[in-house]
Amino acid sequence: MDAVRAWLVNRSPIVVALAICVTVGCAAVPPKAADDTAPSTAAVSSSTNPATPQHNRYNVLFIAVDDLRPELGCYGVDYVETPNIDALAASGVTFENHFCAVPTCGASRYALLTGRSPHRSGVRSGNEVMYRNSSALERGMQPGAQTLPELFRRSGYHTTLIGKLSHTPDGRVFAYNGKGDGREEMPHAWDDYATPYGSWRRGWGTFFAYSDGAHRENGTGQRDLMQFVVEDDDDLPDGMMATQAMAKLRERANHDEPFFMGLGFFKPHLPFVAPRQDWEAVATWPVPPPEPRARPDTGYWSKSGEMYGYTPPPGVPWKKSRPLADENAMAARRAYLACVRYVDRQIGRVLNALDELELADSTVVVLWGDHGWYLGEGAMWGKHTPHERALRTPLIVRTPNQSEPGRRTASLASTIDLYPTLVDVCQPTFTQTHHPLDGVSLVPILTQKAPDVREVATSYWQRSTSVRSATHRLILRRTKDGWTQRELYDVRSGPDGFRNVAIENPDVVERLESFAN
Repeated sequence: MDAVRAWLVNRSPIVVALAICVTVGCAAVPPKAADDTAPSTAAVSSSTNPATPQHNRYNVLFIAVDDLRPELGCYGVDYVETPNIDALAASGVTFENHFCAVPTCGASRYALLTGRSPHRSGVRSGNEVMYRNSSALERGMQPGAQTLPELFRRSGYHTTLIGKLSHTPDGRVFAYNGKGDGREEMPHAWDDYATPYGSWRRGWGTFFAYSDGAHRENGTGQRDLMQFVVEDDDDLPDGMMATQAMAKLRERANHDEPFFMGLGFFKPHLPFVAPRQDWEAVATWPVPPPEPRARPDTGYWSKSGEMYGYTPPPGVPWKKSRPLADENAMAARRAYLACVRYVDRQIGRVLNALDELELADSTVVVLWGDHGWYLGEGAMWGKHTPHERALRTPLIVRTPNQSEPGRRTASLASTIDLYPTLVDVCQPTFTQTHHPLDGVSLVPILTQKAPDVREVATSYWQRSTSVRSATHRLILRRTKDGWTQRELYDVRSGPDGFRNVAIENPDVVERLESFAN
């Protein structure tokens, strides 16, 4: 690979461009994806400033937020205050219909970082998929990059990891209880492992943190659902990670080589823990109760085991009923939103640093939620279901020389589209991948060259497949005898319409089923 890289560096820009076209394919506008296994193409954006380098054009700041659903001001939710994410949206493009590949942390991030559809990889659930079983990444260097950050690193980018971009909270393989050898979760991906541990001392300690170094996995049995006692942002890990990211950006500002920073915030993932100020602020927000509250008639209902495994807040009357009592449901919804308010502030600190260091004009910023989350709608609390709210997540992309900043698009997008998009925008010098990329570039949408690039976005959860078009969602389950348990929902009625309209719309079922795999 060093020889290939040297060959590329020593050739003229025209020869290098031809080499990259042979490797990944070039087209003025990528073809619309009929499903999630369409081959990607890399299209050079015509909006690039002529002074921009032909390759390794831009830095990348990739911000991942765990369990973040689009309960944000920039998504039209008027009872929340997320000024910093909203400011990013005002300078970028907001994808209103972005859907994750799998509604669980590890498998969703596997799809993001490998660029592979679960249909191809077989990863339809699970959190240890990067390093266990047949989906495990090879430990040795392969001819092609196995992951997105590895591809950028092999292109000459300095890669930094802070927090949770893959499943582990620091990029190292340890069990929740701390056992393990600490090997790299993604081999050859990162130059700098920079997650701060503070008084929690290890990765999973920071992820499940309470105040003053306590955490869910320290052997004491503490599993409080929520806690809002600290005063300062850096009294908790997400604040520490923002501070670390700012410091690392200052370091990179003094270097000529481009950087790829993966910054993965933990909140609003359970347990709901944030500074006191956030809980007090959210108490004044006109947060509505969950609707519908009752369990819907669906074969894909989630039991919400993760949420119900936590202990009610000390001193608060709480019964683990299904659905939760009104006052308990409202407390849980406000607790989640308090964490959103906290992480929004951390994102703002990092983006302000990017501006102050004069890096914004040379940096692509992506804000991505790994999956959605049910907050009591349909008596569900969590993400483990192939229904709409578990699959729809925030996606905001800001590129230098952004075409019409502040635009919102209803175009369908899938998490697996981000890998080819970043290759398309940044044009890294190394483009060979270990497996073909299954997504399609979103650059035609970013540059307004095309209204959409895919007909459907397909997601997976265990044995079920969930196909989303612009108007409907079809959920069905694969058995040895073929597809069964078809449920069709008209999403134009909103994300919480649980009325199965499959019988009334056989033509829609047939069409969407043709995309299922």
